[in-house]
Amino acid sequence: MIKREKIKNLLESNELNREVTVMGWVRTFRNNQFIALNDGSCMGNIQVVVDFTNTPDELLKRITTGAAIAVQGVVVESLGKGQKIDIKATSIEILGDSDPEKYPLQPKKHSLEFLREIAHLRFRTNTFNAVFKVRHALAFAIHQFYNERGFVYMHTPIITASDAEGAGEMFKVTTLDFDNTPRTDDGKVDYAADFFGRATNLTVSGQLEGELAAMAFGQIYTFGPTFRAENSNTTRHLAEFWMVEPEIAFADLEDNMQLAEDMLKYLIDYALKNCKEELEFLNSRLLDEEKTKPQQERSELSLLEKLNFCLNNDFERLTYTEAIAILKSSKPNQKKQFKYLIDEWGADLQSEHERFLVEKHFKKPVILTDYPADIKSFYMRQNEPDEQGRKTVAAMDILFPGIGEIVGGSQREERLDKLTARMEAMNIPQDELYWYLDTRRFGSAPHAGFGLGFERLVLFVTGMTNIRDVIAFPRYPKNAEF
Repeated sequence: MIKREKIKNLLESNELNREVTVMGWVRTFRNNQFIALNDGSCMGNIQVVVDFTNTPDELLKRITTGAAIAVQGVVVESLGKGQKIDIKATSIEILGDSDPEKYPLQPKKHSLEFLREIAHLRFRTNTFNAVFKVRHALAFAIHQFYNERGFVYMHTPIITASDAEGAGEMFKVTTLDFDNTPRTDDGKVDYAADFFGRATNLTVSGQLEGELAAMAFGQIYTFGPTFRAENSNTTRHLAEFWMVEPEIAFADLEDNMQLAEDMLKYLIDYALKNCKEELEFLNSRLLDEEKTKPQQERSELSLLEKLNFCLNNDFERLTYTEAIAILKSSKPNQKKQFKYLIDEWGADLQSEHERFLVEKHFKKPVILTDYPADIKSFYMRQNEPDEQGRKTVAAMDILFPGIGEIVGGSQREERLDKLTARMEAMNIPQDELYWYLDTRRFGSAPHAGFGLGFERLVLFVTGMTNIRDVIAFPRYPKNAEF
């Protein structure tokens, strides 16, 4: 096959009067003369000028939106507006036809709802070209951030027998015959006959296994798929999503917060520097979308302003107890404008409360710490009870504008007696997690970690509003296409 040149390189060089070969997909074909061609290397198209008087009609009819073509021609100065160069075609070859009567992506604006129905083709639109280029950049930057700091990348298991969160919303993994399931004498499923000889699930987190590695390497991170069988159809939930979970030994909550803040700023900065074209496009797209909303529902910040807002502000740090006092006396709470009113210590904060703290009260990203023990997981380090005898744990959540919680983590409970007492109180079987408890039996040390929902980060950086639009093939209740 002839060596092709990327459209991105041609548009950046603007070098004239040389012969080139480009291959791509037709975005539009006007007046039987002007082809807007895109090869995925950038968001911009290059214009191909066709000598239609000397091109067979049969070939012209096959140059349709979505068709893949190869063009040989000469780079010339463009006479039209909006581009500096054109390719004056000397030959055109159809690599793959696209029936214009059936191809669903015509040159017009399509709704995101419609594009979700044809998720296998939506990559070909400018919006999703931008979203997934940003997603790629953020994934690369995560590995770069941790590699620069000497972290070890661990692949924790996708199939597991433990429920790290204790929530029970897990997908079962089995090879048992559903029509003839083996049973024990008391009528329960006999997992001894299953592939692994015990009940297993898809993981909800790599944290517990990550802690094992941190107790040897000092600092590790995981970055992989996680699964949650939560029957939720909201714009913020997926059944399959990706998590970034660092664990650091010899570290406390303060170290944990600093690592998370440094990481988020690094990732946002990387995206701003390496995805300028994509973020400018998404920024314009969001501004157009905002114009259609009522004034009171519009965001105070554009996408680029929001990203720089997080980059240029030190994150505000305060305790859950301090946050409850602020929320309790806030105007939305006093005037009963919150959907979930704050009336007492111990309430689980909702997105509206988190966004109020970030966007209205502090006007900067917020790190909340020291949550009530009753609303947090068993592995979080227990603080000494406060003056009123209230029990808290050394947890932290990072809250961002427009999205609420983006990172959740804690200092882990390294004291064996405290951890086992907590597990007992929460009915978590210690015999099944003997391996986890061994890290507290043999050379226990203070350690901490957090989880970043990767799609939540991509949602924030791209300004998209539905989490199904920032993962290539979304899985959610009643949907597992492709």
